[in-house]
Amino acid sequence: MGDLYEGLLQKNAEDKKSGAGQYFTPRPLIDSIIRLTKPQLGERIQDPAAGTGGFIVAAHRRIYNENNELYGLPDGAAEKQIRDCYTLAELVPDTHRLCLMNLMLHGIEGDAHSMDTLTDEGASLPKADLILSNPPFGTKKGGGRPQRGDFSTTANTSNKQLAFVEHIIRGLAPGGRAAVVVPDNVLFEDGTGRTLRQMLMNWCDLHTILRLPTGIFYAQGVKTNVIFFTRNADKAQSGGTKEVWVYDMRAGAPSYGKTRPLKAEDFTAFEAAFGDDPYGHGERQNQGEEGRFRRFTRDEIDARGDNLDISWLRDGEEEAEDGLTDPDDITAAILGHLREATREIEALVLELEGGEEDEATAAVAAE
Repeated sequence: MGDLYEGLLQKNAEDKKSGAGQYFTPRPLIDSIIRLTKPQLGERIQDPAAGTGGFIVAAHRRIYNENNELYGLPDGAAEKQIRDCYTLAELVPDTHRLCLMNLMLHGIEGDAHSMDTLTDEGASLPKADLILSNPPFGTKKGGGRPQRGDFSTTANTSNKQLAFVEHIIRGLAPGGRAAVVVPDNVLFEDGTGRTLRQMLMNWCDLHTILRLPTGIFYAQGVKTNVIFFTRNADKAQSGGTKEVWVYDMRAGAPSYGKTRPLKAEDFTAFEAAFGDDPYGHGERQNQGEEGRFRRFTRDEIDARGDNLDISWLRDGEEEAEDGLTDPDDITAAILGHLREATREIEALVLELEGGEEDEATAAVAAE
């Protein structure tokens, strides 16, 4: 029943391109992330922007299958797994209801909160050993800032994806790991974006970035990545990242859409390059300028102005979109680009309107 329900969610996401990507992450991508991060029995796993709960369902499926369907465990371990180890938060009420049904059909009874993670409610979520998430893109409704007393870096931005990254950094237990889908602007945006990347690389070991192909999230119409990182075990707020490995799955990629859906085998080469260690410390091979997987030291990244939007192969976006043949895919691509352009304009206007207030707030904070 759970598999059937997830199939219906996927079909709805495919049929309703407009906005569907806000709550549905392609299952081949989720499954690849699960294979790499290797969720373990007893770990507390969180998704602070859960959508329909796909990441948690996939994590539970792996744990369930690798532990004899939770039979034969010590007293109370199975009950603890399904009730205490999963924490979810979702803002949109209709999507939250879909999430609750999905969890129930997969035998999960964890905490699935209907809440805004970017308020102080989010600060009360328990620390996690593993965070898996595809946070919403765009600006906070009405241009509002996060209402989190514990935020510092993103306290004065309406950019939701930046704020969610700060939540995830703070939400990890010491030594905890995360895999998060983010748009390109998180990797290159100046100002708050750069400060956040510095926080990320200081507080955590940002060991891997996967540059995803275009056409996966047409609803948002943006280029996306998966960032893999681990919170410093000693809670230190400096020196976390020594090097970053970047895998370019985007350049020369096929035209993804109805006529060429994303498949599990599309991630085979990346998973082999990533290695078996969920913390990214396994043996890796630097493939150089002609390959897809390269290593960059922290000094090299510093020299780039902390810009992590690193590419060296010819970007295949133009080739991919020229290759679209299905009318729905073409329409979705056009609408996606228009939405992203609109989002960028709205974000710019909001920042300009709030510029004086932000400067005054910063001056008070400095004093």
